[in-house]
Order: sequence, then C-alpha cells, then structure tokens
Amino acid sequence: MTLLLGCIADDFTGATDLANNLVRAGMRVVQTIGVPAQPLAAEVDAVVVALKSRTIAPAEAVAQSLDALRWLQAQGARQIYFKYCSTFDSTPEGNIGPVTEALMDALGCDFTIATPAFPDNKRTVFKGYLFAGEVLLNESGMEKHPLTPMTDPNLVRVLQAQTQRKVGLIDHAVVARGPMAIRERIAALRAEGAGIAIVDAVSNEDLLRLGPALAGMPLVTAGSGVAIGLPANFGIAPSAGAAALPASDGLGAVVSGSCSLATNRQVRAFIAAGRPALAIDPLRIAAGVDVAAEALAWAAPLLQDGPVLVYSTAESGAVKSVQGQLGVEEAGAMVERTIAAIARGLVERGVRRLVVAGGETSGACVQALGIAQMQIGAQIDPGVPWCHAQAEAAGGAGLHIALKSGNFGTDDFFTKAFTFLE
Repeated sequence: MTLLLGCIADDFTGATDLANNLVRAGMRVVQTIGVPAQPLAAEVDAVVVALKSRTIAPAEAVAQSLDALRWLQAQGARQIYFKYCSTFDSTPEGNIGPVTEALMDALGCDFTIATPAFPDNKRTVFKGYLFAGEVLLNESGMEKHPLTPMTDPNLVRVLQAQTQRKVGLIDHAVVARGPMAIRERIAALRAEGAGIAIVDAVSNEDLLRLGPALAGMPLVTAGSGVAIGLPANFGIAPSAGAAALPASDGLGAVVSGSCSLATNRQVRAFIAAGRPALAIDPLRIAAGVDVAAEALAWAAPLLQDGPVLVYSTAESGAVKSVQGQLGVEEAGAMVERTIAAIARGLVERGVRRLVVAGGETSGACVQALGIAQMQIGAQIDPGVPWCHAQAEAAGGAGLHIALKSGNFGTDDFFTKAFTFLE
C-alpha cells in the first residue's frame, strides 16, 4: 500500500479539521486516535494521526510526534504534514517549533514552510502577521486563552523564538505571482540560510497557488488550510464519494468544554432556541460531588425529545476565577475528565449522534468512548465534519461524532449540526 499523505495533528479537533479539508479535495481519509499499534488496513489516500500534544511538555510532544512519523513511514507515506491550530498557539515554551525541527531532522529535511492560514474560518496571514477576522490575533480574544494565550501576532517572531533554524517569510507579493515565484523565493531563503518560512495567505486562491510549490517537499507544516491545495499534486480531484458515511440513527447530544468566544455564543444560541442545557460547576466537582452522575440523570428523560447540551463553557473572567482557586492545570483536567465521563454515559444510554466542542475536551472524550479511528464525512461548517466510528462505549456499534474546535462554527452550530444527518 502506498499512502500518499501522512499527517500528524497536535489535537483531536485539529485532526478532523485537516481530514475534512482533504476529504473535500477528494482524498479518502481515516483519522486514528493516537499512533496505531497495527499496520493500516483501510484503502485510503491519507491518514491523520490525532495526538493530544499541543499543551504537553515539548519533549513529550516531540516523542509522540516522532512515534507517529515512524508509523506513517512504515505505511509508505510519501509526504508528511504536521498540523497545528489556525491560531498558531501552543505552550509558551513552544511545541510547534520543537516538533517541526524534530520532524525535519528525522526526515533529513533542510527546509519547510509554516502557515496557519485558513481563510474559510477567517484566519489569514499578511506580512507574516496572523489575523483572526478583521483584527490581529492578539486582539481577537486569543490573548486571554486560559491555556495558550497568544499575545504576539508576528508569526516570524513567534516561531523564531521556538526554533534554532532561521525563520524567513514568503510574503503575499510573492504568493500572488504563483507557484514558480514561490519556489524561487524558497530557493533564495535556503541560500540565505533559512530553514523555515512563514507563508502569507489571505484567500483560498493563495493556498491553491501554494499547493503546487509544495509538491515533493518531505515535510509541510501548517494549519488545515494548506490541505486544499495538496491532493491535486497526487492527481486527485474533488469527489462527493470521498465524504460518504453510513446512515445515522439514535439519540443526539452535545458536550462542550471549550471556553472560546465562538463556543460561548453557540451555547447561548442553543439555550435561546429552547433546547435543554446543563452547566457544569468545576467547584462542585472539586468538592467531591459526582457531577457526571447528576448530569446523566438530568439528561436521561430529555434525550427522546431531541439533542441536549452539557457544558462547562464560561466567560474568561469566570474561568480565571476557577483557575485561581483550583490551579490552571487541575481545573482543566478535572473538567475534561468529568465531561468525558458524561460523553461515555450518554453513548451508553443510546446517543449515536454526538457533538463535542473543544480540542482538549475532544481528546478526552474520544479516548473515554474507546474510539480507535474515524472515517471522515462531509463538513457541517468550515473545519468541522461529521465522522463515523466504532465506539467501545456503544458496544461496538457505529457512532456519528463531530469534534469542533472551540473557535470554529456559526452561532447556531449546535442545532444546525443535527440537521445534516436527517
């Protein structure tokens, strides 16, 4: 088997985001949860290995990423793609830089690109600066992120602080001239001693111009946006069949641990639509209350009437207050464990259509559900597809699941998602 593209994602929602764009461009894609213990059995064009490495210690993130690389190489992957968030965030020590350099060293690669641009989700890069919508990243709310605050929108500066290699820039004037100009700029940067280049992109057309210039590059690092321009390098065109999933049935539910501005709006919209929702109080969890059991008892009589929502989503001020009392890491881990237990309990009670909001939350839930791999289907909103998996918590039955990055999706996402499966 020849695997065309082997991908390593630093969180679970980011993995489905990337897989979604590859499917839209025509690739048949499987997402694995962690590094598989066995060889790949499915006939697919790309595999996305989903790690939970964005906020762990850099050395552990490197070790996990190299494990994923070795497995992908054993499956014959022709090109490697390291995927990170469209907000380019990681820990202050920087997991993006260390992982990129470790992968470059392992592949014997002396140059790669880096760009989190994803215009469909209003993430654009211009003159090396990252914008979220109409504002710079550090004015978007990401500067208040409880785990990975981003206070500097200059990506060359951010990445240079995390790497030993010189970081350069391929600016928009070059990208606008097309693949040949991009290749020429890469050659010039290599001659100047640069090993990594931030690439500007303000539209999908920019990403499609970038794609051909990356043909044959051993390692690509990016958000999910660059993926739309890569399948054509392998002779693959968009096809509706690539996104086909089994028919859905069963009950529906949403669990949310994200505290992003977008998810806060989605929670409010779900409640405003008259749907039942239950807020999780971290302080009650810390006090020893079995909050998961309470939530499942609350949800049980309501599920037959449509999707329910269980959430720990809160405004940044409330999050910081809880973190101040419990500690940042303990507060996050405690809530993740509780929501993961709730997700498992919901599936055990017949939920077969589940939306999970938040990258760290998604990782915890997928592991609690006993999912080893997922087939990627059509997108609900940019970056968020429905997926299908066999889940141990469902007794081995099929489960439709959507893993939503905190920042993604329209305000009505939590209600709209279920209409896609009707």
